[in-house]
Amino acid sequence: MRSKEDYLKSLNDGRRVMYRGKYVSNIVEHPVLKISALHASKLFEYSDRLYDDPKYGKISKYFKVPKTSQDLLDRHKLVYDTTIFCNGIFNISQAIGSDALFSLMITTKKLDKKYGKDYYSRVMKYYEYVVKNDLTLATAQTDVKGDRSKRPSKQPDPDLYVRVVDIRSDGIVVRGAKAHTTQAAVADEIVVIPTRAMGEEDKDYAIAFAVPANTPGLKMIVRPIDEIEGNSSSVLSVKDYELETLTIFDNVFVPWDRVFLFREYEFAGTLARLFATYHRFTAISYRAAMANLYLGSAILSAEANGILNEKHIRDDIIDMILYKEILRMSAIASSVYPEIDEEIAIPNYIFTNIGKLYTNTHFHEVVKDLIDIAGGIISTLPSEEDLKSDEGEVISKYLRGAIDGKERIEILKFVKEIAGSSSLVGYWLTTMIHAEGSIEASKIELFRNYDFNESKELVKKIISS
Repeated sequence: MRSKEDYLKSLNDGRRVMYRGKYVSNIVEHPVLKISALHASKLFEYSDRLYDDPKYGKISKYFKVPKTSQDLLDRHKLVYDTTIFCNGIFNISQAIGSDALFSLMITTKKLDKKYGKDYYSRVMKYYEYVVKNDLTLATAQTDVKGDRSKRPSKQPDPDLYVRVVDIRSDGIVVRGAKAHTTQAAVADEIVVIPTRAMGEEDKDYAIAFAVPANTPGLKMIVRPIDEIEGNSSSVLSVKDYELETLTIFDNVFVPWDRVFLFREYEFAGTLARLFATYHRFTAISYRAAMANLYLGSAILSAEANGILNEKHIRDDIIDMILYKEILRMSAIASSVYPEIDEEIAIPNYIFTNIGKLYTNTHFHEVVKDLIDIAGGIISTLPSEEDLKSDEGEVISKYLRGAIDGKERIEILKFVKEIAGSSSLVGYWLTTMIHAEGSIEASKIELFRNYDFNESKELVKKIISS
């Protein structure tokens, strides 16, 4: 198993990463991007990360294939605990990739049974390579999509979904782009899966594969890290954040042993849906842990302002408790009542999507509650430069509350970053709605899978008796 140092050293491998119009020669030495790399590296310092697999020996718990409810409960706890370990910021390094691998295992078994292919053996060979080398994975699922009213094959530009452009004896060549691929620039491998169900006319887009992050033709354009740049009072983001990339496949070659779906269009939707379920289970697990940032800030702010015993403040705090614990309850219920498919445990579709839909639609209320408790000062707080100037003592004098001014200012700076006038809260307000699937995606999945028979039969029994 790798160390933090092993992982960081591996990132200097010639990968093509662009930030603000310039290619980055060494991510670990970049003043901004290195923070994301160091965040990812914390996973290798987590003391309870490994387990003894009967076949592979000591491997990451993230790669333990869930077979039972207990396995899913353990996975929920792993996601929750590692998020706390990383200062409340989800560490996706081996989580999202394993979500994709479990989904590929189930899908390829079904595909092989129907067509007599060997995709499952390819997936398991790749899985063995990943677990033995303790690799980090990014999953690229969301295509850039173009005109949303048109299917992949009907787009004005055929490259708006990732597709096969050439077939060779030793593999395939792909072209296109995937949007907001989390931590791709600091991952060892990129796993690519379909974003939606496909029809026969879309078969060139029905592909799944994996490539190393330094594969020729692969380019990653990192989003601006505005939560750090230009924000001298940043408290959290200078310690931990995760980046996203526009991930471009410019005629990328993929050898056959790394191709896991190739034009079997009827399985694209199966794979996309399975991944979404695992990924949403991961989402409600990390978001429950992340909620502690808001709950803890709320209590400290209320104490600092001397208002903890006010009824409306306690109501705000109760809202945050509900948010956190409904997510955790959803993850636990999803684990206790799983679906078993191809001998692999899948989180319960209903409870997973209820939790995901709740976090999509209620995160902004958590932000509102914290603003209510902390007060408008989080948007008008003097700058870090002011606080360090000759007038710093005077500022602290006038910004005291129920506690010392300097202590209150430290709390206010943190709250400003996660709830006030900062780029981070704007970023989170967007990702909490769209990351791991949009509100509408969760609604569709919930309606599609919900069993209405119990409710219907109860009413029928009453009106027919």
